[in-house]
Amino acid sequence: MYLSICCCFLLWAPALTLKNLNYSVPEEQGAGTVIGNIGKDARLQPGLPPAERGGGGGGRSKSGSYRVLENSAPHLLDVEADSGLLYTKQRIDRESLCRHNAKCQLSLEVFANDKEICMIKVEIQDINDNAPSFPSDQIEMDISENAAPGTRFPLTSAHDPDAGENGLRTYLLTRDDHGLFALDVKSRGDGTKFPELVIQKALDREQQNHHTLVLTALDGGEPPRSATVQINVKVIDSNDNSPVFEAPSYLVELPENAPLGTVVIDLNATDADEGPNGEVLYSFSSYVPDRVRELFSIDPKTGLIRVKGNLDYEENGMLEIDVQARDLGPNPIPAHCKVTVKLIDRNDNAPSIGFVSVRQGALSEAAPPGTVIALVRVTDRDSGKNGQLQCRVLGGGGAGGGGGLGGPGGSVPFKLEENYDNFYTVVTDRPLDRETQDEYNVTIVARDGGSPPLNSTKSFAVKILDENDNPPRFTKGLYVLQVHENNIPGEYLGSVLAQDPDLGQNGTVSYSILPSHIGDVSIYTYVSVNPTNGAIYALRSFNYEQTKAFEFKVLAKDSGAPAHLESNATVRVTVLDVNDNAPVIVLPTLQNDTAELQVPRNAGLGYLVSTVRALDSDFGESGRLTYEIVDGNDDHLFEIDPSSGEIRTLHPFWEDVTPVVELVVKVTDHGKPTLSAVAKLIIRSVSGSLPEGVPRVNGEQHHWDMSLPLIVTLSTISIILLAAMITIAVKCKRENKEIRTYNCRIAEYSHPQLGGGKGKKKKINKNDIMLVQSEVEERNAMNVMNVVSSPSLATSPMYFDYQTRLPLSSPRSEVMYLKPSSNNLTVPQGHAGCHTSFTGQGTNASETPATRMSIIQVGDS
Repeated sequence: MYLSICCCFLLWAPALTLKNLNYSVPEEQGAGTVIGNIGKDARLQPGLPPAERGGGGGGRSKSGSYRVLENSAPHLLDVEADSGLLYTKQRIDRESLCRHNAKCQLSLEVFANDKEICMIKVEIQDINDNAPSFPSDQIEMDISENAAPGTRFPLTSAHDPDAGENGLRTYLLTRDDHGLFALDVKSRGDGTKFPELVIQKALDREQQNHHTLVLTALDGGEPPRSATVQINVKVIDSNDNSPVFEAPSYLVELPENAPLGTVVIDLNATDADEGPNGEVLYSFSSYVPDRVRELFSIDPKTGLIRVKGNLDYEENGMLEIDVQARDLGPNPIPAHCKVTVKLIDRNDNAPSIGFVSVRQGALSEAAPPGTVIALVRVTDRDSGKNGQLQCRVLGGGGAGGGGGLGGPGGSVPFKLEENYDNFYTVVTDRPLDRETQDEYNVTIVARDGGSPPLNSTKSFAVKILDENDNPPRFTKGLYVLQVHENNIPGEYLGSVLAQDPDLGQNGTVSYSILPSHIGDVSIYTYVSVNPTNGAIYALRSFNYEQTKAFEFKVLAKDSGAPAHLESNATVRVTVLDVNDNAPVIVLPTLQNDTAELQVPRNAGLGYLVSTVRALDSDFGESGRLTYEIVDGNDDHLFEIDPSSGEIRTLHPFWEDVTPVVELVVKVTDHGKPTLSAVAKLIIRSVSGSLPEGVPRVNGEQHHWDMSLPLIVTLSTISIILLAAMITIAVKCKRENKEIRTYNCRIAEYSHPQLGGGKGKKKKINKNDIMLVQSEVEERNAMNVMNVVSSPSLATSPMYFDYQTRLPLSSPRSEVMYLKPSSNNLTVPQGHAGCHTSFTGQGTNASETPATRMSIIQVGDS
């Protein structure tokens, strides 16, 4: 026994090499025979300790461990896992193992030290332990006497199970004393040899009708072994003509998947004789192997050869069929031809996929691209294009398909890298994300180049291990919470939610409020957050009038290691107004919720008695007010505008009905529930009449635009009234008399007999001034008020006009200013001076502006 080692180191991955080892061992060795030491012969480095060994071994491999991946003869050979010794498990008989193959070789693939693959080939050496043998002890032959010299007769071949030099080497013919016969040894295409008996001289049956020959078969062993068979030749009287084939040999191409019954060839041999001497029968030659007889059949009458068994190119790509044809005449001389069948390979073998090594345990989603997942070997028994492979990787669980050979697998984060000798590595192609997919069913698909191509698949699972690579994310960037004012401290306001797709502690979220202040007060006195579920609670009772809204930030933080991740969101708390403030009446001024108002007699219909004004600290509907008279107006003498609070007369002579009216006015807001305030207004009729120049307000004036007839009527009345007033004023000016009328004032201090000496100025008090209605200047909804003196100021030389327009429906109190009609108003003796207030202006454009005097100023915030 000798050892022949040839090592070839190839790098296929950062931690994987391939070594080739060749051994030889003679056959017939007993069990336990050591063939070689793999670790020593391949010069393998000792294995790493389990703690330093990568991959998925999990510390189970030992130092110097050997694992058999593939073994073509597991019953004959094995490798010790610890020592790496290659040994026989039982006696090896090369003849039963490899039959007629010239080279008998076993193969193993050993995975050594979890990082190196040893490709081992063991050649079984033949020894000359078998002698040649013939199928029988005697061969009976009938040869016509007219057989011409050179005629050949194939003889039965001997069989020797040994191969090579120990196999059948040659044949010898003995005991031919007369030199009538010779032996010619020929070789077939597969190397086997067969003998042919050749007639050297013409035979004479009458001289000798029987010949006995001895055929010896010798092998090439040292010493050689042999076998003999006796040939009994009977010389008979024979035909003059033998069958003749069209050609001595034929070549036929046949697909290996040809169905049973397929015609291989239709042979034709002719015989010039007639009758039975010319009738030809076809058959296989006696030395045709049994395997050929199992695969093909021949019609003895027609010579048609058909497929009888299943052909397999991978078993034998070329077959030889020896055919003989002989006639039915006496002493026939057969003719021979050879039919060579060349099988055409068909794609009838699918690729074979085997996992040499698969990563054990889960793969971290932080694994960099290029991380090795598995080592795969793909083979195909077919040849040519039928054996050319394309591989790709697919992923299950929603992942997409793969690409071509060694290419990326679409949306699968893995790819195949071809290394050598049909070895592939499955590596990560891009960063992994467990949150997108936590497990992959990786499928290797192998496809050959046949037509049609054949596919094979094989799968394994890869689980992804979670890493803390996702911060908590709030469902909203801004949370808007609402709470009614006057809430109870500790009331639940709402919740925030942050989600973290990581697992375990990496996805456990806790909440907290970031430090901030509302004004000078810490946010921690306003609200709190539950660290587990994000629920937000109020820590105080809110007042809408003080705080309408405030904001703060909530921090969400996971519990991942080695460092946590966080994010924040803004929470805006809006305080909703509650109707908690009742209206407060500020105008007119009340004492004990009562105010007294004076209205001159003959004020007329629609006279503005007063404006009730109330304030409400609430907002919205809670601060919108409505005014109404709830008591004291049974005779419907007055009305109040529900929006502005203006009280006007509804009866032109209300004082005739009752000189004093006590109205109860109620101011109501629109909150829920509604709040209200009431005031008692005592309206008294004041003696005296309105000046003639002060028009009486028509109660229907504000409805002038209701219809065209009403507009025309009002316009006509206004024109007539204006003309009458102008006529009276002109007449008053012409008479130059001291006439007291309701529309004219006499400055008594301008007459010596009234005032005497210097006119004594009278101090103007607030009670000496009252508001009366002015004439309508324009046809609009705006009324202008004039300020004139009260009866107690009838002798005053000072007249005041209101210079600012005051809308009767104004919702807010206005500031009223008084302006003297003239700085020094004097009237010549014996003449009366009149001041009309038709337009509400008491001065000319050329007069020097006088200092304005504030009579009433009420502010409304």
